[in-house]
Amino acid sequence: MTGHTRRNVLRGGLATAAAAGIAVPAQAAGPAEAAPAGADCLSPPAPARIGRDDPRHRFLATRGYNQRFHGRPEHVWAVGTTGDVVRAVQEAVDTGRRVTVRSGGHGFEGFVDDPAVRVVIDTSAMNAVHYDASRRAFAVQPGALLGDVYRRLHLGWGVTIPAGWCPTVGAGGHVLGGGFGPLSRMMGLAVDHLHAVEVVVVDGAGRARAVVATRDPSDPGRDLWWAHTGGGGGNFGIVTRYWFRTPGARGDDPARLLPAPPPTALSFTIEWDWNKLDESSFARLVRNYGAWVERNSAPGSPATRLYSELQLNRRPLGTISLIGQVAATSGAERLLDDHLAALQRGVPAAPTRRTRTRPWLAAALAGPPGVPGPEYRLKAKSAYLRRPLSARQIDALHHHLTRSDYEYPGGGLGLYTFGGQVNTVAPDATATPHRDTIMKLFLINGWEDPADDARHIAWVRELYRDLYAGTGGVPAAGDGAFINYPDTDLADPAWNKGAPWHALYYGDNYARLQRIKAKWDPRDVFHHALSVRPA
Repeated sequence: MTGHTRRNVLRGGLATAAAAGIAVPAQAAGPAEAAPAGADCLSPPAPARIGRDDPRHRFLATRGYNQRFHGRPEHVWAVGTTGDVVRAVQEAVDTGRRVTVRSGGHGFEGFVDDPAVRVVIDTSAMNAVHYDASRRAFAVQPGALLGDVYRRLHLGWGVTIPAGWCPTVGAGGHVLGGGFGPLSRMMGLAVDHLHAVEVVVVDGAGRARAVVATRDPSDPGRDLWWAHTGGGGGNFGIVTRYWFRTPGARGDDPARLLPAPPPTALSFTIEWDWNKLDESSFARLVRNYGAWVERNSAPGSPATRLYSELQLNRRPLGTISLIGQVAATSGAERLLDDHLAALQRGVPAAPTRRTRTRPWLAAALAGPPGVPGPEYRLKAKSAYLRRPLSARQIDALHHHLTRSDYEYPGGGLGLYTFGGQVNTVAPDATATPHRDTIMKLFLINGWEDPADDARHIAWVRELYRDLYAGTGGVPAAGDGAFINYPDTDLADPAWNKGAPWHALYYGDNYARLQRIKAKWDPRDVFHHALSVRPA
């Protein structure tokens, strides 16, 4: 893998897609059920049941982001409305076929491409984004890519949601895992602005139906809304629409119902030559980064306008990088200067620096440098950090980034700024419990040859195990991991001798998620290797 493609692979790390667009009035007697097909505000495509003999099947069955996994479902439903999804799920239940959903397709594990899956419901054509006056909220369908969401919200009403940096990720799975990005330190997570969700569920009698659940405390379906504020995809049903409105927003003016992004953003790429960094200066750089983030992650801090990712690539790649954005109309260069000066303290190697200031929407649509297509075989792991990496962890990291018995340049570890407004929400207010963190850790390796799977996966596993040697090879339960970077090793006793996988992803919220699972998916129709188990 070339240096360019290595940087591409490190930028991976998001999830699947989501959102839909029909105005559905709530019902007082219980959770609102969806309007019938044909009520959509735009003319949707007709549904298509695509079997293996159809030339479209191969694309739809294999368009997942991680090329380690290829499913072979009997058929794929290309759907355009909520009603289409209801009918497709009902048919799968009636015929005893395992069913799942794909929207954006950016999942890192083979949940959709599991060989046991016989039916895939593809919601990529459900990509409407519009203002729903009946709910005073913005409706987003599951197939809408984040770039399209940003474009439509900003050009139409001057607002946005603080979701992911990669514009090709779909809203569906991304929001379900919490949804974070460059604006989250200022505005919180995407789910902190989630007002309602429409979900196709299956009851105990095997009847598929669409339900609308809101954050309204009086809504009988509020627990289903709560489960979709970080409870992960593939657990409770199939999302066909989200509605977004910031809590406390008043009035009927759409421009005041979600936050406005800054007019401009300063994007930056900083690079250090690996050959000019010895073990001591490497450690100093990583310590400096952690110390800066720890000092500058308080809610309301001016520094939360700055988002950065320290990309600690393997030495054979040649560079260590810092990429990010400053969302500010004034003082952006000064914030970046201060950030870089703090990182550079005691590090003799001088970095190169590239910056660009442009309208916020242009920066949002461009995404991070070098976003790859779905061309690589991937293995990823994650962690939340409530404190900087320890000296022992930095030593372990340096060893695996420079070890001579593994020459491949592809692997790397990213440290992402976090905290800020995210940490103002109570751990149980949403299903996302990680509300006292300062950084997010993302470990990934990418390659192309299936014959190399074992050695490249082993490098990822060994680095992670050594990072967390003191807590059983995984993060401590109080730190946790990010469900949108799923890792089935966390459920494998061979690699996890510490906190249970569900404690890492969901903390103390897991028991409540189990009860919601038992209520809304009592037949466990929707499941995968890391799905919530019914209570």
